[in-house]
Amino acid sequence: MIFVFSRKFLLATLSSFVCALPLYAQDYPARPVHVIVPITPGGALDTTARMVVPGLSQAIGQPVVVDNRVGAGGVMGTRQALQAAPDGYTLLMIFDSFATNPYLYKTAQYDPVKDFVPIMLISRSPQVLLLHPDVPARNIKDFLSLARSASTKDGTGMDFATAGPGTSSRLSLELFKQAAQVDLTAVHYKGGNPAISGLLGGQVKGMIVQVSVAMPHVKRGKLIALGVSSAKRTPLLPDVPPIADTFPGFEAQGWTGILAPAATPRSIIDKLNAALKYTLAQPDVKARLEAQGSEVVGSTPEVFGTWLRGESEKWSRIIRNLKLTLD
Repeated sequence: MIFVFSRKFLLATLSSFVCALPLYAQDYPARPVHVIVPITPGGALDTTARMVVPGLSQAIGQPVVVDNRVGAGGVMGTRQALQAAPDGYTLLMIFDSFATNPYLYKTAQYDPVKDFVPIMLISRSPQVLLLHPDVPARNIKDFLSLARSASTKDGTGMDFATAGPGTSSRLSLELFKQAAQVDLTAVHYKGGNPAISGLLGGQVKGMIVQVSVAMPHVKRGKLIALGVSSAKRTPLLPDVPPIADTFPGFEAQGWTGILAPAATPRSIIDKLNAALKYTLAQPDVKARLEAQGSEVVGSTPEVFGTWLRGESEKWSRIIRNLKLTLD
């Protein structure tokens, strides 16, 4: 893919940082930058990285290399980034599991807030509460009445699919259960595709899953969308209200972002943030991210830091309540 950048715009965007930088930081970057992506090539996070990296490379004037470091649900790549020098030449592309892995894996051994410096929250991806069409409810209020009635009758909650014990579908289900004070039974499948197939086949009654996964089935009338997990409505399913309309403050989104090891100079963080902001503003990059079901954010480091703290606190509480570990 070829990115066409305005040299005048880039200079205007980045030059404001230069005067205040120490000499070594003014020279940054003087060699290629590596972005560790802690999942296999072809996954959603890897795809996002490869959309963003060409523009970032063009903006900073050095090659930017995607370095897939796979293992333990993202833990291995994260720990390798943690051990890198804080000089801006090793960055870490992350997604929502970054905030949950330290509480799911004893081997993770990193603090999602203290051990890295936030550069940018790149994108967010809402989830959606789905029902099989045989369930006679078309809004959250009616669904909760049915779910509570089912639990009262047989002592067990309505069956909901998850993609596995530590996945976002499982944790988001627990967050919803707590917000709604309703009993729903988690039925674990070995991955997202089998879980959706189970819901389509009527083996379970519902699921919370990424909007991008749900959209084709919702549009064909195969599944019913009751509420999205973002704070506001999403253009992807504009007629579906947020769950937060019923339970204020409810939010459970997928997301991507980029970090540097702790102690990376602020001047380098600012230079990278400016380059990424320009990259995400390119129409082609923005359109491709939105096509995969993402809302482009392009935040400041401070906003991303606040987001990370909130995610860490929210999901650590849910995981502790479940007494859930994966190793």
